[in-house]
Amino acid sequence: MASQNQQQQDETAIDKMNSHLTSAGEKVANNKKIIFWGVGAILVVACFALSYIFIYRNPHVKDSFEAYNKVETEALANDSLAAVKYKEVADKYKGDTAGKLAALSAGEALYNEGKYEEAAEYLKRFSSKDEVLEANVLVLIGDCYVNLKKYDEALDYYQKSVRKANSNPQIVPRVLLKEANIYDEQKKYDMALGCYEQIKSGYPEFRLGNGLDIDAYIERENARLAK
Repeated sequence: MASQNQQQQDETAIDKMNSHLTSAGEKVANNKKIIFWGVGAILVVACFALSYIFIYRNPHVKDSFEAYNKVETEALANDSLAAVKYKEVADKYKGDTAGKLAALSAGEALYNEGKYEEAAEYLKRFSSKDEVLEANVLVLIGDCYVNLKKYDEALDYYQKSVRKANSNPQIVPRVLLKEANIYDEQKKYDMALGCYEQIKSGYPEFRLGNGLDIDAYIERENARLAK
């Protein structure tokens, strides 16, 4: 599919070049001097465009993915090595798809090593049109800031995640729990209560997995607020 899309892009570039040259050729009889410089400019642009496609862009993309896949193989289950190698790929191919994937993998490896500040910086380089994946990465950035006790920053990323998740029942209630834990730490019990109530009203099928239901947490926050 990727090669087909690339082929279509290449054909489009060639078609545009041919269109320019044909148009230029039709005007030769009217103004040879202008056409001489015009065709020359078009050929220069076309050469640069085609050189980029065939000489630079395709090998560049190929190299970036080969570098990423090499780390995937070499650094399996070794977070220290993975962090170093993925960072190298992310830094070398910054902005490319493989570079973004490497930044995500580097961020995960750095998080596992407890290097939360650096992990957050690499995770921020990642972006995706997949809302679920993007939302989960935002959650992990928030987790980095929780471990750094930067609670306001953590809340900011958790809230971004909730917006990105677009009411996903597997993500939103889990993030609301994380937010509630921060508010409890900050003794903002009314805010924590709001998170639990959102879970109860919006995600009634969500289960905490600790033998308690959401009502127990709501009761706890109400008791704290009554003191």
